[in-house]
Amino acid sequence: MRLRPRSPLEAADLGARLCQSAAPDIYRCLSLAAAPILLIAAASAAVSVWLPVLVLWWAKPWLDRTILFVLSRAAFGQTTAVADLWRAQRHVWWQQLIHSVTLRRLSPWRALTQPVYQLEGSGFNRAAIRAGQIRRRSAGAAFLVTVAFGLAEKCLVLSILSLAVWFAPEGETASFLEMIYGDQSPFIPTAVATAYAITVLFLEPFYVAAGFAMYLTRRTELEAWDIEQEFRRAFA
Repeated sequence: MRLRPRSPLEAADLGARLCQSAAPDIYRCLSLAAAPILLIAAASAAVSVWLPVLVLWWAKPWLDRTILFVLSRAAFGQTTAVADLWRAQRHVWWQQLIHSVTLRRLSPWRALTQPVYQLEGSGFNRAAIRAGQIRRRSAGAAFLVTVAFGLAEKCLVLSILSLAVWFAPEGETASFLEMIYGDQSPFIPTAVATAYAITVLFLEPFYVAAGFAMYLTRRTELEAWDIEQEFRRAFA
C-alpha cells in the first residue's frame, strides 16, 4: 500500500480497496471473533426477542479490533492466519475492553481514532490527546463515513428482509408476507436479527478499513510517514 497525501474521502475509498484485497484473512479471523458474540446474541433472545440486535450493535467496537489487527498487517504486506490472531488475543481482544464497549461505542468517528488506541501503544491519557490530533481536520469526513455506512447497513438489512417477496409462492405473495411479517408472526425478530448479523459481518470490515486508511493519511500529513515508508523500502 503506497502512502501519500490524500483527501479524507479518497483515503476512505483506498480503505475499501484494502479490505477487498485482504478479505480472506479478514473474514477468517472475524468468524473466530464473531462466534461467541453470535452465541450470546442468540441466547439473549430468551430474555427479549429484540435483545440480539442490541447485543450485535453494542459488540461492534470489539469486533472492529480483530478487523483492524488484520488490516494493520495487510497494509504492509503481511498475511494473517487465525493462529496469528489467537496468539495476539490478549492485545487484540482484551486490552481496553471496557473503553471499547462504552465511550468508544458511542463515538461517531471511532473508525478514525481506533488505530490510535489499539496500534500506537500509548497510555490512555496520551492516546486521548493523540486521538484529538488525528481527528483534527478529519472529524467531519469521519462522521460522514459513519453516517454513510449506517445508511448502507439499514439498506442491506431491508434488502435481505425483502427476499421474502422474491421467494413467495407465485400468486400468494400477500398471504406469504402476512405469515412471515404479520403482526402476530413469531418470525419477525428472528428475521431481523439474522439479517442484521449478516449485514454487520459483511459491512463492518469496510467501515473499519475506511477509518484506518483515513488514519494513515493523517499520519502522512503529520509525520511525512509516506517518505519514511519509502526509505524503509529502499534500504530493506
